[in-house]
Amino acid sequence: MAEARTIRIMVVDDHDMVRQGLAVFIEAFKDLELVGEAANGAEAIKRCAELKPDVVLMDLMMPVMDGVAATRAIRQNHPQVQVVALTSYKDEELVQGALQAGAIGYLLKNTSIDELADKIRRAYAGQPILDAEAARILIKAATQKQPQYNLSEREKQILGLMVKGMNNPDIGKQLFISRSTVKFHVSAILSKLGVASRTEAVALALQHKLVDG
Repeated sequence: MAEARTIRIMVVDDHDMVRQGLAVFIEAFKDLELVGEAANGAEAIKRCAELKPDVVLMDLMMPVMDGVAATRAIRQNHPQVQVVALTSYKDEELVQGALQAGAIGYLLKNTSIDELADKIRRAYAGQPILDAEAARILIKAATQKQPQYNLSEREKQILGLMVKGMNNPDIGKQLFISRSTVKFHVSAILSKLGVASRTEAVALALQHKLVDG
């Protein structure tokens, strides 16, 4: 049986010690491979085009170009690349900015090695990931008044499966509907929730308890 493909990772951080530490961490797992590094957002965009990584671990506070701007550019130019914000900062603006830019996850640098490896695998599989602290920040930032999103029963059903980390093909199989139908419903959900990404939709669903379970 053929071995599973290794996950190609690029590390973006303006601190040499952080990049070196992450490189050592990545080498400890057989299914993870470090393919390159960058010291700022502008360099990250250039190197991403050259290296075509699967997952980018993106610091947010960097010189030349910050991680939020770099994330937005990478996701626009290389939508197949998943970006995970990995930062020491946990303020509301950064969390929301990273997710709105297209990051599939937001993690703090005090995340354990095994947990980080697991989150990288989940990000590679297209599953939204949020650090518990980041999730608490988003919940705290939610307005007091419960918004009315007017989701249909089918949209609530699909949103519930999105919360469970399922992608469009998996949702289609689960509900016996075509991928194009799932895509249509997901677009409608994002529009009604006023968000730009699946990760934001999942965060909002958890904040406002829009789905059961």
